[in-house]
Amino acid sequence: MRFGKSRKNGKKSKKSRTTVCIIITAAIFAGFAIRLADWQLVQGKNYKSLAAKSTGYTEKTDATRGEIVDRNGVGLVVNTTKYKIVLNKLYIEEDRLDGILLELADILTKTGDARTDSLPISVGSDGSCVYKTSREEDAKKLLSSDFLDMDRNTSADDCFDALLKRYKISDRLSLSQKTTLVSIHYNMELENYSNSNPYVFAKNISRSAVNAVSENTQGVSGVEIQTYLTRGASDPDLAPHILGALGSLSEDEYNELKKDGKDYSYNDKIGKFGIELACEDDLKGKGGTRVIQRNADGTLVESIETESAKPGNTVYLTIDSKLQKTAARSLEENVKAAKQAGKESGQKNNGEDCETGAVVMLSVKDFSVLAAASYPTYDLNRYSEYGSYYVKLSENKNSPMYNRATVGTFACGSVFKPCVAGAALEEKIITDKTKIYCKQDYDFYPTNVVRCMHYHGSLDVTGAIEQSCNYFFADTGRRLGIEPMYLYAQKFGLGEYTGVEIEESKGTLAGRDSTDWQVGNTVSAAIGQSDNAFTPVQLATYVATIANNGERLKTHLVDKVTNYERTKTVKSTDVESYGECGISKKNLDIVRKAMLGVTKDENGTANYMFGDYKVKVAAKTGTAENSGSDHTTFICYAPYEKPEVAIAVVIEHGAKGRYSMQVAKDLLDAYFK
Repeated sequence: MRFGKSRKNGKKSKKSRTTVCIIITAAIFAGFAIRLADWQLVQGKNYKSLAAKSTGYTEKTDATRGEIVDRNGVGLVVNTTKYKIVLNKLYIEEDRLDGILLELADILTKTGDARTDSLPISVGSDGSCVYKTSREEDAKKLLSSDFLDMDRNTSADDCFDALLKRYKISDRLSLSQKTTLVSIHYNMELENYSNSNPYVFAKNISRSAVNAVSENTQGVSGVEIQTYLTRGASDPDLAPHILGALGSLSEDEYNELKKDGKDYSYNDKIGKFGIELACEDDLKGKGGTRVIQRNADGTLVESIETESAKPGNTVYLTIDSKLQKTAARSLEENVKAAKQAGKESGQKNNGEDCETGAVVMLSVKDFSVLAAASYPTYDLNRYSEYGSYYVKLSENKNSPMYNRATVGTFACGSVFKPCVAGAALEEKIITDKTKIYCKQDYDFYPTNVVRCMHYHGSLDVTGAIEQSCNYFFADTGRRLGIEPMYLYAQKFGLGEYTGVEIEESKGTLAGRDSTDWQVGNTVSAAIGQSDNAFTPVQLATYVATIANNGERLKTHLVDKVTNYERTKTVKSTDVESYGECGISKKNLDIVRKAMLGVTKDENGTANYMFGDYKVKVAAKTGTAENSGSDHTTFICYAPYEKPEVAIAVVIEHGAKGRYSMQVAKDLLDAYFK
């Protein structure tokens, strides 16, 4: 009996202990619940305020991108301090946000400053809504699941109403205020406005806007005026093809950079073309980090830089901005003059279709580019916006974004003849005494008849270059043969990369690069026709090589790289030789003397332009047949005795050589003063 009673008492004891445990556990959880309720519901605002008083966070600081300047230090792409309005969600009370947004928008309206507006809907004064046709893609995104999850055929009115509900816009506001708030909230959502990501309300605001915002938002937490650097071309349409532009990283670019161990974030900008791309590593710089401390109203308490940002380097170009301005101005004027003359002539294919051209000027000393202009040009600062202006450029039939100076390839015409003359002299096909009788039509190959512009009679190589006799060079080219012809042309840099740092085309050498070559084509190739097509920078390199006693150097645009402050040279560009042209000094002198005769001999094709010029100029004119009016080309170097500069000009469909010669003359005037 005692044993049985004992078992019963044991069960009661175990049950009571379990009950006690449950009660204690429940009490603990109840305590937690009460404490949490006190923290969040009763004392929530106080604790939030206390936490805000000691808010600290780490942020990355952007590196200042290096500047691009000309050979004399004149700024071409520079950084300028601007002001922006920034909203920090951490310090803005939600119920005050719309009032703050409307007040800021009203201030900017009064000061004439613009805020960001990406909303693809226009709202009329009567409340009717339409989609902005220029933002069709934005409208599609607006309707996608990221925003409204509505059918693609939904009307703009229904979308606007849905956005009013989405952003909880008060019905008591005016239509104008509602539209303003929808636009701003939409932008904020696009930019992922959050506690960790402040929103830039407006950029590049005026000084009057800075003062007005500062005055009207005193005591308003979360609104801040910040400075930032903006990058832009100081003369935006001067050399956009050379300078290049920045753009957002593509996914492939980002992954490739990361694979190479380079320090880029996904939101970084990178050089897309031109010097911005070629010198990306020099210009980029390195970001830093800092710890920010703010008090409850968002006021900055302390900013500690834990790792300093390092600005990018300054890139000095070989370009002389004064010569560049002359090149761009003269090119534009003479393209327009050729077109106008063609129209006034009333004749077809007489220049009325002239719209474009390019010019390159090199230093003979080191083959540095002093000027390189392509026409038409464009505004580099507006191009960087990638908006309607970019679309307009893309649709322009004259392709303003196309760099004709280094990428465009053109039939060169008779400027090729000095190369053929030098090759034929070196290969002993002719001597300086050899004479060929010009009877105008060279018909050795009946299917490739070459017509000379004049009936020259008997000419030697000097007279043939001075008067640009097609008959003489067709016969000389036939006897020389296409293979020696293009081998010498290669050594002069024709059909070869020049080495210039930005994008360039290799060009086409007749015979070597021709897909369907026949022996009879040689006579056309010898006068710069057939498949010969070269870039203006190649033609400038070619004539600079003639001037430089036959040695071809690497053509280049970058002079040196310094630190950002320009106090220390980081690296300099060395003169690099690509080799000799293979023609003896004796034979080169024959060619060069003939090129001087082009300007000084009374029968020379450029005598009327340069006959009494104060500096002796060695030159060669050219006309290249194509569809429409002929292209006109011109190459020269000066002074003849001690060459300093070499120039190549191409005016597409220019018809008459005087316009391409005038561009070169304007540049020589600017250089020699």
